[in-house]
Amino acid sequence: MGKKSIAAMTAALVAGSLLTGVPHAGAQAAERGPDASPQPAGTAGVPGVDLDTVTIPELQARMADGSLTSSTLTKAYLRRIETVDPKIHSVLRTSPNALRAAAASDARHRRGKVLGPLDGIPVLLKDNVNTRDMPTTAGSLALAGNPPDTDAVLVTRLRKAGAVILGKTNLSEWANFRSAKPTSGWSAVGGQTNNPYVLDRNPCGSSSGSAAALAASLAQVAIGTETDGSIVCPAGMNGVVGHKPSLGLVSPSGVVPISAEQDTAGPMARNVIDTALTLEVLSDHQGSRRNAARSGSQKALPGLQGRPGASRHQDPAAGRMAGQAATGLRGKRIGLWRLPSLGPDVDAVMTRTATKLRKAGAVVVEVTPPYQARLAELEFPALLSEFHRDINAYLGTRKGPRNLAELIEFNRTHPEEQTCFAGQELFEKARAAPPTTDPGYKAMRAELKDLSSRSLDETLAAHHLDAIAAPTNPPAWTTDCARGDNDVIPSSTPAAVAGYPSLSVPAGSVNELPVGLLLMAGNHQDTELLSLGAAVEHRLKAWRAPRYLPTIGSGAAR
Repeated sequence: MGKKSIAAMTAALVAGSLLTGVPHAGAQAAERGPDASPQPAGTAGVPGVDLDTVTIPELQARMADGSLTSSTLTKAYLRRIETVDPKIHSVLRTSPNALRAAAASDARHRRGKVLGPLDGIPVLLKDNVNTRDMPTTAGSLALAGNPPDTDAVLVTRLRKAGAVILGKTNLSEWANFRSAKPTSGWSAVGGQTNNPYVLDRNPCGSSSGSAAALAASLAQVAIGTETDGSIVCPAGMNGVVGHKPSLGLVSPSGVVPISAEQDTAGPMARNVIDTALTLEVLSDHQGSRRNAARSGSQKALPGLQGRPGASRHQDPAAGRMAGQAATGLRGKRIGLWRLPSLGPDVDAVMTRTATKLRKAGAVVVEVTPPYQARLAELEFPALLSEFHRDINAYLGTRKGPRNLAELIEFNRTHPEEQTCFAGQELFEKARAAPPTTDPGYKAMRAELKDLSSRSLDETLAAHHLDAIAAPTNPPAWTTDCARGDNDVIPSSTPAAVAGYPSLSVPAGSVNELPVGLLLMAGNHQDTELLSLGAAVEHRLKAWRAPRYLPTIGSGAAR
């Protein structure tokens, strides 16, 4: 895609009011409030660019007119990592090739040979995504030696799109699938990631570093992964946007697994526009079409099938999202799943959210998706069998422990793996779990797939809904290795188990701590969900910059 094509796409986003899907940069800056702390010393960014609020289309417009280079942008984010990240410990390492990739992007911009909207955009990767030029550890010292031989497929797609791989982020070790009492955001490789809003609070997991880094404006976008909640919960708890795509839309090849039946990587950003543009690059349309055909869906990823850079015309995704932003929420039907178990403060945020959506013309009805108790009963035993199968296959591609049994022994003999919590009960249960060829396991996974799909499909159909909404997360709990997490958060489970898309957008806060709104839609309705999410984001205007407070007391929701 040349300069004219990028300019045309950006103009379409602006003219079609897509940028109104994100609170205007000036408005967002004002929303920091008079008591907001200043940017940490030494974090001067790019003249004329607010890294907290700028969007990819705005950055590309500046690159197109020559007022910004990818090298300048990349150096600004690297400076922020150096000066801000010591507060939150979200970035494990930066790429030795980041500035070289930025310089190559600058050369393409000068020649008018831009590859698409992510060309020159700095991206952080969760450290369970294979990179050939950096270690990929899943947070474990067992994998901290040589890098993988090849990139994950999604990394190859990012590189081909011109994205600047900025570095790797910390995560909950083994994506929170090691101990029965884990502490989210802790790994033996990276230590504890802190929540940028209140530093003694937890960032949720397992994509802890990706979400915290975005909240602190250490990259433009980041990649997370999810089996159940690991993108959306950190997004909600760190006040950013996270999209769990439909299963199969993003290739899992080269990503440290838990379960092929539920795992997916997905984009995270500070706004829905950047999230959608990143999904377009990540998405595997052939794989999506195959999965859609198996599920009976008539369309894989409507509106995103014309990749940016593949056409001289406006990106269809931009047009569809622009149309949604233009019409807003009028006539949209949203089912609110309140989940009062998350507490009265979160419920108050949901009440205010529903009021704002109704004032914008949406119809909000209260719903309770069925079968949740049975899903909770079946999911974990199925994941144990799947983890044993899938982690053995992955470890066979890496130097170090070659199977789960060797990994268990590694943890037993390395005290550094036990500094926050010693347990590896999930590893041990997975080793003893029935194989995935077992008839009992097969029946369990079949029931999970059936009930999770029906849970959402029946609720959507019964109330003629465009989406189901629920609180993404409670206010962040205090990080405590001895106690472990306090994270019984049921909202992510139906979409995670069914393989349906979900999207968390900021909804409000409880005494400085962000609360997200989780939106869920039908199978392979990712574009429709992102379009709705842009309108919801614009209406709620809930983003607040973090203040890096050391601690807080109790307080009310807002």
